[in-house]
Amino acid sequence: MLLERIYDEDLAQASYVIGCQASGEAVVVDPRRDIRVYLELAERKGMRIAAVTETHIHADYLSGTRELAAATGATMFVSDEGGPDWTYGDGFDDAVRMKDGHRIRLGNITVEAVHTPGHTPEHLSFLVTDGAQADEPGFMLTGDFVFVGDLGRPDLLDEAAGGVDTRFQGAKDLFASLRDRFLTLPDYVQVLPAHGAGSACGKALGAIPASTVGYERAFSWWSTYLRNDDEQGFIDDLLGGQPDAHAYFARMKTENRVGPALLEGTGELREYTAAELTAALAADEAIFVDSRDHHAVHEGTVPRSLNVPGVAKAASYGAWVYDPQTEERPLVLLAADADEAAELRDHLVRVGIDRVAGFVTSLEGLELVEPKLVSPDALGGFPHVLLLDVRNRTEHADGSIPGSEHLSGGRALWHTDELPAEGTIVTYCQSGVRNSIVASALRREGFDVAELDGSYQGWVSVAGNEPVLAGAAA
Repeated sequence: MLLERIYDEDLAQASYVIGCQASGEAVVVDPRRDIRVYLELAERKGMRIAAVTETHIHADYLSGTRELAAATGATMFVSDEGGPDWTYGDGFDDAVRMKDGHRIRLGNITVEAVHTPGHTPEHLSFLVTDGAQADEPGFMLTGDFVFVGDLGRPDLLDEAAGGVDTRFQGAKDLFASLRDRFLTLPDYVQVLPAHGAGSACGKALGAIPASTVGYERAFSWWSTYLRNDDEQGFIDDLLGGQPDAHAYFARMKTENRVGPALLEGTGELREYTAAELTAALAADEAIFVDSRDHHAVHEGTVPRSLNVPGVAKAASYGAWVYDPQTEERPLVLLAADADEAAELRDHLVRVGIDRVAGFVTSLEGLELVEPKLVSPDALGGFPHVLLLDVRNRTEHADGSIPGSEHLSGGRALWHTDELPAEGTIVTYCQSGVRNSIVASALRREGFDVAELDGSYQGWVSVAGNEPVLAGAAA
């Protein structure tokens, strides 16, 4: 049996390629939208991608199920659980709809769907049996059900999909899925989750790529509640302290349910000259993305540009600052060369940002401005109408600058109506990275923004500065 994990560090997302070497057939589970990695793997291993499936309607990235099926002719398999509100849409008309117990057979390999609601109502996990070695499952692809050391959060439908108090039923469902499905499995079954540390789909995901049923049964935070049949204690602990859900999650949910648009092509990107880019920006026909870190940006950047610092987190941060539902102007990227520009684009399409017109390799010849900064020791005397903390709410609760208000970076662009239209807004995060990203988006929206130099870490390093803890008077 072939079992390969494809991990995206940007979105902390794992997909899997499972194949039967005897028949030369493979299935891809939870693919991302830039599919070259799966095609190249299949070619190297001499396999044909015969099937593609996903554990649920994802919220944090755009699914590549349709993209991969269109490229390979593979049969799509999607969940038919969860009721009519969670039925896949027209883009999956030619997909096989799976109920609990449905089996995908590839030579000696059997992949069995197990309905495990909680994170979402339609969620499936997949039990994998290698028939050449055993007659019982040895692996469970748990999607966003069970992570290493944590569980998929049940509140995303409230946070990102317009639900009202669905978190409570989701938490109950998750308790039942653990009790009735997961914990009935033998200890030796390997657990292969769809996310790792850094994902917003849980609050304490482990960095280890895999676990076992036995390990989670013995050592996970939730195991004591299950042993004691303490459903309410489980629910209270599960729902407390969850991180912010980024606003773009709502778009991902909608598009993934209907069926993500197929990419029209990912050929070579155009390289702009400084004069061509200047003309495009002057005519408001393009948006420039400065991909340098915030220290370099602070020395001078293109006016009204967006800061998305580097390839590594381009999908995560790109989705904070660019909403393709409301923005039609394409992006022009700052990249070292054509290869880096293509890599940046590949990350952006993972979150549905498809309009990338081209790139430049230098800022030479472009008009530059220096973003407004304020030093921590000058903050008290700096005139501003709002001090805005763009960190996660858990970070804000653990200590914030007195007088600051909180709006997490992944939600700021969608909540500009909550910000003062006049006067200067001072923003900060933990170290300055997220602050520069959010500040660039707010400036582009017309707000007067000054960044706190060094952000929260810089402020707390100043003698006499004392943070405010959650619940204390600001």
